[in-house]
Amino acid sequence: MSGYEHIRTTIEEAGRGRIFFPDDFAATESSDTVRSALVRLCDDKVIIRLAHGIYYYPLIDRKWGMGVIYPSIDDIARTIASKERCRIAPTGSTALNALGMTTQMPANVVYYTDGSPRHIGIGNGRGLLFKRSTDMKRFSYQNEKMQLIVAALREIGNGKISEVDKKIIVGHLKVIEEGDYLHDLTLAPAWVQKQLKELR
Repeated sequence: MSGYEHIRTTIEEAGRGRIFFPDDFAATESSDTVRSALVRLCDDKVIIRLAHGIYYYPLIDRKWGMGVIYPSIDDIARTIASKERCRIAPTGSTALNALGMTTQMPANVVYYTDGSPRHIGIGNGRGLLFKRSTDMKRFSYQNEKMQLIVAALREIGNGKISEVDKKIIVGHLKVIEEGDYLHDLTLAPAWVQKQLKELR
């Protein structure tokens, strides 16, 4: 089996919807072989290049004929974080969008990280930015929804939350288990804790 065939088989056996990187194949193939195979697989429309060094074996919507189902920016960010063995946490603007509290999608989706800061161009003028933070509480949440809620409230500011946003947050709080809620509550600033207790 050639290097190209081996890489294609490995990708296909992993299943659709997977994001992967060139060095995923470094243990068995040379860098030149990997580079050549990935270019060919993109040309053959087997995989999609999401960004420099980031590839995707796409999910295809065959039921409704909508074609390729792309991963979310959050999926890409979390895959990169897992690969680099670092933690990430959404910034306020990212959290507001994820919770449905704003429809504005920033050109650069920003996450805090305890790893290396970097910017990744995703295409169409959009990007993914990892911003270094030394605030370890940001990365200690047990529940991703609580992490988003706290980040969103910090972005809005003390005493500035609207009644519409309160209703949205109440809806999200309802699905968070009590143990996660109580643990993660202690990680928030005092004024955010007070607000969450009122909404819970």
